[in-house]
Amino acid sequence: MRNIADTIKRLNARNTLADPLHAATSAVLNPLQDFGSNPGNLRAWLYLPGGLPADAPLVVVLHGCTQTAAEYDIGSGWSQLAKKHGFAVLYPEQQRSNNPNLCFNWFATADTTRGHGEVLSISQMVSTMLTRYSLDRTRTFITGLSAGGAMTGAMLATYPELFKGGAIIAGLPYATATNIPEAFDRMRGHGLQESEVLADLVRRASDYKGPWPSLSIWHGTADMTVDPMNMEAIIAQWHCLHEIERDPTTTTVDGHTVRRWRNADGVAVIKAYAIRGMGHGTPIKATGGTSAGTARPFMLDVGISSTWHIAQSWELIREDAENQEVVPYAPAPQKTLVEENGSRSVGMVIEKALRAAGLIK
Repeated sequence: MRNIADTIKRLNARNTLADPLHAATSAVLNPLQDFGSNPGNLRAWLYLPGGLPADAPLVVVLHGCTQTAAEYDIGSGWSQLAKKHGFAVLYPEQQRSNNPNLCFNWFATADTTRGHGEVLSISQMVSTMLTRYSLDRTRTFITGLSAGGAMTGAMLATYPELFKGGAIIAGLPYATATNIPEAFDRMRGHGLQESEVLADLVRRASDYKGPWPSLSIWHGTADMTVDPMNMEAIIAQWHCLHEIERDPTTTTVDGHTVRRWRNADGVAVIKAYAIRGMGHGTPIKATGGTSAGTARPFMLDVGISSTWHIAQSWELIREDAENQEVVPYAPAPQKTLVEENGSRSVGMVIEKALRAAGLIK
């Protein structure tokens, strides 16, 4: 395990998770009310396009640290695609009273155990959406960035029966950290267990016996916040759960390496996208026929849209709308919460680092 001095050095050098907070508003998201007991004390937002067809699919989207649901929607473009292709979007949202930096508490056992905390709140939101709006229970999917990516893995592990597929962006494997030092080590790629141990963490998370949700993993090769070794650990965790080929096929998409593992029916149930030269964030493509989203903090225009490709792999892209370019939002002006200037003590640096990573409340 690395010492705290190393942690401070790394966090100060990249200063990524501690970037200023950006508030954003979206005219398209509406609150989801009365969705259950909500033990995780989360908010919920939804987007339902006009003329939504019966039994439409549902996509659940989990924002990253320092983000709101609205900001992640503007950056990722999920509601843009939903309007164009006809599906519903649900945005669980962290509250500052739970985590000062708006991180989902991916490392806290109380929030990542089935029947408890934040995962129960999110499952209640999903069930409410499916029932209230008559959505398709067989076509429900989930994705998220960073802490939201780690919480995506937690949802797939604790409530796998709810989801047909998931997509983890710059996230971490499920249940590999239960305290602050472990969380920092896992973010740096240290202390990750072997594949069978990782898979058992998922098997013990519920009494579900399968079939397991399909999964895509997206990670920047230059990510200095969550080490790309975490992508390999996520692959190892889920590879053991699926009855799939040992070795992947490797191709390139928009210049980036993609590995695919197929099951006995030839279906690619695990995909891993290594985004060349990208740091910590969600890869987007702001213009072109396969575009979605708008560049902003942690929403990185690297010429490939994770949103579009994820939606396409989930068969959400309608052929009759496929070649129509999605028009990005013109978001409202941002308000920035700027950190006070001046010298800081070592204690303040440590506290800031822990809060920025979502490891203390």
